[in-house]
Amino acid sequence: MKGKLFVVGTPIGNLADFSPRAIETLKQVDFIAAEDTRVTIKLLNKFDINTPMISYHKFSNTDRGDEICQRIENGENCAIVSDAGMPCISDPGENLVRQCAERGITVCSVPGPTALATAIAISGLPTGRFTFEGFLSVNKPNRHEHLLAVKNEERTMIFYEAPHKLAATLRDMYNMFGNRKISVIRELTKVHEEVIRTTLEQAAQFYAENEPKGEFVLVIEGARHEEEKEITLEYAVSLAKDLAQKGMSLSECAKEAAKLTGFKKGDIYKQLI
Repeated sequence: MKGKLFVVGTPIGNLADFSPRAIETLKQVDFIAAEDTRVTIKLLNKFDINTPMISYHKFSNTDRGDEICQRIENGENCAIVSDAGMPCISDPGENLVRQCAERGITVCSVPGPTALATAIAISGLPTGRFTFEGFLSVNKPNRHEHLLAVKNEERTMIFYEAPHKLAATLRDMYNMFGNRKISVIRELTKVHEEVIRTTLEQAAQFYAENEPKGEFVLVIEGARHEEEKEITLEYAVSLAKDLAQKGMSLSECAKEAAKLTGFKKGDIYKQLI
């Protein structure tokens, strides 16, 4: 008889948010697939959970997923957890769930705190319709392409961001979206939880001058038809200059910037030289 995969939510900060059902599930399954066993062991120790763990993270290959699925098909029950929050959302666990679905393995939910839902609930921005955009790529062309794709999105947008990338991200968002409302939310459910309701311009300026600390969720006002911002040639040239810092030729930079912004390669190239 096949076992099951349990998708178990863990606290995003405050350990008191760990549900009794989640604790009981982790105690009863045969093994736990953890994003980082060094992080999860602290949680298990806190709640006297002695279930063995294996690692399953973004560097895990298909073979590790096959190994887990094989164990479940042989009758074992497995719980998958992330370092914090609900696994499989902007998280490598989605690949394991997909593999289980393809093999006819039952996947059960044991829900817990989720940063994106918690953040938008306290953001002060419209919650009726929203889109979750996860993390932006560290690759500049991919980042700009992502932001360009959602420039005219009218729903509230939610992004995750790490502190060391926050200042650059806010600058890029301001350049692309214009001066919209934003709630910068950090350290959700922890002692230093903070919600800064401001504008993109002010947020970009503040974090250019002050070192960010903690994990961040950015909740951004959607586009308004009458306030949609046109991408300027100046912005396209700025993007090309960013690419040039990576060692690309000016011609290649102009070509890539043209593809992302819609301006002519020749016009961008003239400004570069």
